[in-house]
Amino acid sequence: MKKKTPKLKSASVKKAKVDDDRVPLGIDILDAGMEGGLERNSVTLLAGSAGSGKSIFSAEFLYSGATKYNESGLYICFEEKKESFFKHMLRFGWDFDKLEKEKKIVFLEYTPEQVKKMIEEGGGTVEGIMSKYGIKRLVIDSVTAYTLLFKDEVSKKEAALGLFELLRAWDVTSIVTGEFDEEDIENQRTGDVQFEADGVILMYFIKEQNIRKRAIEILKMRGTKHAKKIFPMEITTQGIEISTSGAVF
Repeated sequence: MKKKTPKLKSASVKKAKVDDDRVPLGIDILDAGMEGGLERNSVTLLAGSAGSGKSIFSAEFLYSGATKYNESGLYICFEEKKESFFKHMLRFGWDFDKLEKEKKIVFLEYTPEQVKKMIEEGGGTVEGIMSKYGIKRLVIDSVTAYTLLFKDEVSKKEAALGLFELLRAWDVTSIVTGEFDEEDIENQRTGDVQFEADGVILMYFIKEQNIRKRAIEILKMRGTKHAKKIFPMEITTQGIEISTSGAVF
């Protein structure tokens, strides 16, 4: 009798069970490492240096929401133009133009001054968009550019707090990106913003000899038993790819 070939057990982390209190990122290993995803209606700071992958991570969060979980998304961007962003995301097979036409994604080219006005008005135009399209996921890229409007640290902290309070008042789960020097990321110095956020995810882009390596860490996640490991990370043609094994640096 021919022997059956034994099935090899997968080394990857099993998909976390999704519940109503969690919003999956769409990145299985990270979702499993935070009890299924971000806490619903929370605000998460995604901190990293230039080139660490913050925009791609944020885009995948919105794309997965629209295509896998039927949750519409809003991207508020201060620097990149919509046409450029949509073009670059096609490299990962993410057709944001199609999602925009289907009214599942809204992309706003905003200035930090407009965000400040939004807070002063208690929502304004953005709140109208949120209501019209039933937005459930929101990205602001970046909170660092916004806080530069304010001169001293106290004003910056108050500005971040005002922004986060407004986001929490909406029925939306938010990611706000923050750009910090690599030394600050390595030493977990991401300013007062991290204390106002419900969660903090750090993205590393460390130079080792003549090569840079990427990694990601869940530093903080309120109300969540989260992974303590720093995971090796790559940016592939499929988007963010995270490994549970191997040396980070």
